[in-house]
Amino acid sequence: MECKQGPQNAACPCSATRCTRHGYCCQCVAHHRSKGQLPACFFPKDIELTHDRSIERLAATFAERGAWWKNPGTK
Repeated sequence: MECKQGPQNAACPCSATRCTRHGYCCQCVAHHRSKGQLPACFFPKDIELTHDRSIERLAATFAERGAWWKNPGTK
């Protein structure tokens, strides 16, 4: 798959602001996929802040909160 580099995504939810892939979605997905992980945008904010980007954590969050979770403190 060809990844065309576009402008940096200013709405990137990742808390790792010093990452060279921050806001560059295609690079981020490729990086995390190579590690058996998922990018930050797959997780609710409170889970993303733990930096546990494992597929197992996503499955546990899905089991706990259902398909469309809300971040704590949101309505």
